[in-house]
Amino acid sequence: MTSLQIGPHTASPPVVLAPMAGITNAPFRTLCREFSGGKGLFVSEMITTRALVERNEKTMQLIHFDASEKPRSIQLYGVDPDTVGKAVRMIAEEDLADHIDLNFGCPVPKVTRKGGGSALPYKRPLLRAILRDAVKNAGSLPVTMKMRKGIDDGHLTYLDAGRIAAEEGITAIALHGRTAAQHYSGTADWDAIARLKEHVPEIPVLGNGDIWCADDALRMVRETGCDGVVVGRGCLGRPWLFGDLVAAFEGTGQYTEPTFKQVAAVMVRHAALLGEWIGDERRGVIDFRKHVAWYTKGFAVGSEMRRGLAVSSSLAELEDLLGKIDGDQPWPAGADGPRGRTSGRDRVVLPDGWLDDPNDCTGVDADAELDTSGG
Repeated sequence: MTSLQIGPHTASPPVVLAPMAGITNAPFRTLCREFSGGKGLFVSEMITTRALVERNEKTMQLIHFDASEKPRSIQLYGVDPDTVGKAVRMIAEEDLADHIDLNFGCPVPKVTRKGGGSALPYKRPLLRAILRDAVKNAGSLPVTMKMRKGIDDGHLTYLDAGRIAAEEGITAIALHGRTAAQHYSGTADWDAIARLKEHVPEIPVLGNGDIWCADDALRMVRETGCDGVVVGRGCLGRPWLFGDLVAAFEGTGQYTEPTFKQVAAVMVRHAALLGEWIGDERRGVIDFRKHVAWYTKGFAVGSEMRRGLAVSSSLAELEDLLGKIDGDQPWPAGADGPRGRTSGRDRVVLPDGWLDDPNDCTGVDADAELDTSGG
């Protein structure tokens, strides 16, 4: 398998960068694309449909794509079919993107307590209405969706949601092999990805969850029969993973095992790109701080130096500190593996009576779209 077809767009190899709030902005997508040689599909961080329709200033910046980004992929999040339809129509008519992905995977309580994110597919008629309005308003743009297995092990929704998606003209489905209750804890259920592929063989199914290195991606495809992979936390502090994924799927070359000096150079470039994007070097370096622990994981850096890096506020300061670390350190054994959020919860916060009737679609709060983050 060397490619994935999303409408008129071909992703070769079949690799997708998962939208992550505050992470997969234009600078990070640029880094990942550079390492992959432009191969794959790189999706924007999640955009709320309401903010887009209202032309929120921050939202309009988030949907800015670099001239070299082709195809341009936007992920939308919404709970109201009419608003989702308006947002999709706006994207199509104003040529804001080439591909639209819909998020039904967000597990954060402030979203699920209002009936949004990974809680929403439990309400089958509402899910169908949102997908129908999105596809109807997309024109020639392909619409895909990303979801979780369900709310918890007692309320799994992914097979029903997959069937509804196929019936409503969704182009491809990505499944994160965890429930909302798991958040990012435990092990992703790759068997669920295989079951979804068997359930909706007519459209591409992408697997997501626990891809920490390129070999994990090959193993997921081999074990599940999925049509491609979606990589999220695995590329945190590892944008070169997309180069490894190209090498893995194409069967060429070695995987990247950079020295610390090489990692430091990527860190400075990442911070510089953020500063250019924001329009303020200091704010760019401050925004970059969240990435420091991911980039330096496994290297001998020292707690005092980590603290210094975590409060740096200029490119010169960042470069100076990184220059004091042994740049000849080889790629550390065990540097791959879990990064980012790993917490889990036993209970999902839902609207009162949400689980009483999957066909009763009252109780969804439009404020579920406020201040959201991806899943």
